[in-house]
Amino acid sequence: MSDLRDAAMTAKAWPFEEARRILKRYEKAPPDKGHVLFETGYGPSGLPHIGTFGEVLRTTMIRRAFELLSDIPTRLICFSDDMDGMRKVPGNVPQQDMLREHLQKPLTKVPDPFGTHESFGHHNNAMLRRFLDTFGFDYEFYSATEFYASGQFDEILLRAAERYDDLMKIMLKSLRDERAATYSIFLPIHPVTGRVLYVPIKHVDAAKGEITFDDEEGREWVLPVTGGNVKLQWKPDFGARWAALGVDFEMYGKDHSTNTPIYDGICRALGEKAPEHFTYELFLDDKGQKISKTTGNGISIDEWLTYASTESLSYFMFLKPKTAKRLYFDVIPKAMDEYHQQLRAYPTQDLAAQLNNPVWHIHNGDVPESKMVVPFSMLLNLASAAGAEDTEAMWGFIRRYAPDATPETHPDLDAAAGYAVKYYEDFVKPAKVFRAPDAKERAAMEDLAARLTAHEGETDDETLQSLVFAVGKDHGFEPLRDWFKALYEVLLGQSQGPRFGGFIALYGVEETVALIGKGLAGDLVTETPEDTAG
Repeated sequence: MSDLRDAAMTAKAWPFEEARRILKRYEKAPPDKGHVLFETGYGPSGLPHIGTFGEVLRTTMIRRAFELLSDIPTRLICFSDDMDGMRKVPGNVPQQDMLREHLQKPLTKVPDPFGTHESFGHHNNAMLRRFLDTFGFDYEFYSATEFYASGQFDEILLRAAERYDDLMKIMLKSLRDERAATYSIFLPIHPVTGRVLYVPIKHVDAAKGEITFDDEEGREWVLPVTGGNVKLQWKPDFGARWAALGVDFEMYGKDHSTNTPIYDGICRALGEKAPEHFTYELFLDDKGQKISKTTGNGISIDEWLTYASTESLSYFMFLKPKTAKRLYFDVIPKAMDEYHQQLRAYPTQDLAAQLNNPVWHIHNGDVPESKMVVPFSMLLNLASAAGAEDTEAMWGFIRRYAPDATPETHPDLDAAAGYAVKYYEDFVKPAKVFRAPDAKERAAMEDLAARLTAHEGETDDETLQSLVFAVGKDHGFEPLRDWFKALYEVLLGQSQGPRFGGFIALYGVEETVALIGKGLAGDLVTETPEDTAG
């Protein structure tokens, strides 16, 4: 354990770098609260999405790295801002008219349009918890409604009333004059309508812990700031929550980064130390536009998991969190193959390299063996060339390539074969464009078919790759990648492809000769994608 901890102290992987920053907070003495607290927040106005997964996963990776560096206990809180007023009706839920009647009410006071839970907020909280539980995250769930109503937030709310002017100074610096004129850190919950009110506060009585305000009808009210009668505006709420819970670490997207001084300032003004924070870059779609839940661009977590494993998504989330990444369907095969490449490399690496390997962080040091004896990209090309419609058809070819492999002994390969069929059907097949060979390419492909037909030696990847390589050299392709590009475009309908010797070994020598024959005859160019099987 000491060697592992020593290595972790100098590991360059970003979770360890962040964990060391948190550890530095307590280099003189451990926390009075007895643990280090990680937090991640969630706005329950809609369903959990891929960003939610990424935030909890990355926070968990830092937490696990910290646990290797220190014996201080840790906790992870997933905090739901379910006391926020419902500002608009989501377009993807039933009973729109009913929901419109409850605009501006806290989400936990809005009836559940699905009819399954106590409120819309409770419904979405249940969806979040089911979502997090599906991936096995270790967390504690906190509801803002319960946090305010139970009294857990009372001490900080009373302190906010005492230091109201200091907190307002922090906020007013960031607001335009028009907004500043009516702004207050406190939002009262109307005692009659139950709505969250955005109204000026006439008086704050720090001694009594009360606020005075007029509602929209001009009627004056006095409410205690405690007990769930009042909530904080979202920016003060962020910093006040850190102060109330003693949060040591929270990460959030780049769109929050300009608010960091505000969050920190609120927390400090309330007498507590601001946490460490980590700002990650946002995801982009294939056109470089920011991914938005409302526009539906990019890719959802359900869509990713239709075509690849959870681990491949975790791998994608691990990579360069401070760099904007395009999150669309074309990145999935690359993530699958790179994840398994890292799995295969792990047993051969020294301890320092293992701690920097993404798979250590994906599996918290308990790294499994990869059984993917066929790369995912190769499975995609097999599905393409064979016109495979199910995993059983795929295994007919896989067994020839890897006779000892079965779906039972190689479950990750079996799952990947299923993913490959789905991915091919939905993304590869519709985009295929075959072309006819030119004279030089035709001569080389005829030669390749002849040599494969006459070949009586081994049919492993390397032997067949050498044979394909020799044909390209003999026919004067310079650079040789032009030869392989021609094979991909004529035979597979794409400009890039697998190591062709490995493809022949998997697909079969006779089958490849027949495929070359179809390509030379022009059959692949004239067929529709549905006709290319066989």
